Amino acid sequence: MKKNYQPEKELLFLALGGSGEIGMNVNLYGCDGKWLMVDLGMSFGANEYPGTELLFADIDFIEERSKDLLGIVLTHAHEDHIGAIPYFAADLGVPLYATPFTAELIRRKLQEANLLDEVEVRIIEEDHGHIEIGPFEVTYIPLAHSIAEGNALVIDTPYGRVFHTGDWKLDEDPIIGEPTTEEELREIGDEGVLAVVCDSTNVFNPEPSGSEGAVYAGLMEEVKKWEGRRVMVTTFASNVARLQTLGEVAKATGRELAVAGRSLDRMIEVAQDNGYLADFPKMVDWDTAMGLPRGKVMIMATGGQGEPRAALSRVAEDNHPLKLTSGDVVLFSSRQIPGNELSIGKVQNKLAERGIVMVTDRQSMIHVSGHPGRPELEALYEWLQPEILVPVHGEIKHMQEQSRVGIEAGIPKAIFQKNGDIVRLAPGKPGVIAQIEAGRLVLDGDIIVPADGESIVMRRRLAHNGVVVVILGPGNKVTIESVGLPLDEDHDDFIAEAEADVVKALGSAGKKKRGPATDRLETARLAARRAATRWSGKKPQVRVIDLAG
Repeated sequence: MKKNYQPEKELLFLALGGSGEIGMNVNLYGCDGKWLMVDLGMSFGANEYPGTELLFADIDFIEERSKDLLGIVLTHAHEDHIGAIPYFAADLGVPLYATPFTAELIRRKLQEANLLDEVEVRIIEEDHGHIEIGPFEVTYIPLAHSIAEGNALVIDTPYGRVFHTGDWKLDEDPIIGEPTTEEELREIGDEGVLAVVCDSTNVFNPEPSGSEGAVYAGLMEEVKKWEGRRVMVTTFASNVARLQTLGEVAKATGRELAVAGRSLDRMIEVAQDNGYLADFPKMVDWDTAMGLPRGKVMIMATGGQGEPRAALSRVAEDNHPLKLTSGDVVLFSSRQIPGNELSIGKVQNKLAERGIVMVTDRQSMIHVSGHPGRPELEALYEWLQPEILVPVHGEIKHMQEQSRVGIEAGIPKAIFQKNGDIVRLAPGKPGVIAQIEAGRLVLDGDIIVPADGESIVMRRRLAHNGVVVVILGPGNKVTIESVGLPLDEDHDDFIAEAEADVVKALGSAGKKKRGPATDRLETARLAARRAATRWSGKKPQVRVIDLAG
């Protein structure tokens, strides 16, 4: 097993995030003593980390080796690939490489964080841009995805070529951009591909993911159906092709277009600055939109994942300047991200209670995924003919399944790996050769802390069991307060009995040989906790404050 983790005359792969979960994509390639990072993403806080907003991969491994890190290459501009840049890039101290659209969104993030002068962003040509970074030669390969300028990377090294897919799909009618053709991909395969490091998100889908052009037809049909009704469409702000589609649908159906959501405003501006959305209709302000006949306006809004502060949630609660009433329609032109079911359901129930009609991609062709279904994976394998498949970008079940699909399709070797596994791709027999610790970090207020740190663990315990505070005063006077115990009606009786229990326990302890002060605190803590458990069935956190010294 490798112990110093320094890449020697070999090609290594190491995922710090994104292999074992969907999100937080951070990948490293090691070669001839140097490392190259591909993507630096984040995820959004989960219920298991109460009170937090953002979730990051712990990149301590590469921070300790930052002198050997040559650069960070970004495949595209989704948050799970670039979202952690403002939090870590300055400390890593290496250039970032990105195509123009992605680079502009990164610059705006850095500007908001007052880091624009501290992080170098180098722009790569959109179409097959090529860079040389130490022992790595990287070529951008445009592939379709649900954002402008999605790219795979061809990474050439002295030990073989890697095709790192990024997020991708096959789309004959992508609306935005021109993906690399089958012929071009076959040429790459004919030149020899050692390994494909491949997106696993949609591996369980037995059908192709579908074309953005088909969504155009589906949205057109759906919007026409609701003549005379106000229509709101919620979609991912980053899906520039979908924004283009919605602009075309608005024009074709004779509706003025209004936009609700800062992320949509920002994405439209960046897209237009980079040559996209050139024929996008002029948008009307909210007051104008509300003054138009109901069938003459279409609203694009953020919030399809149930985000409480987003436009759709505020519209559902009827506290947004843009209003929907009974009979109006919301089209959910986005997929439901796993983990968001409850928050989305909450918003949908509020809309339904007010008589607002909802249409999702289960009822109408108004959304397609940006990730490849099984037929697309199999097509890519055939075109590239890799020697090795390394599934990434998925939960364990997704990556294991893609390993099986790849082997069944004839790839000689599939390597299942997860965050923290160091994989040697070449030379010699490929496989996992070592493991490092690959943890998670969370943004807790303004501070980045370990996701399994004491503060988060304690907060989780408090959320489940509540807290009891015991104050010891002079002469064994005891005062107890509790928060979060299910004792609303019995609270006063519980407090009286718990205080009496602590006094009694301290009295019994005092008859014994006097021990250290910690014994007194522990005696009080245990007595209060036993009382709380007896009354509530909970085992709360108990804190003892000794004012008597």
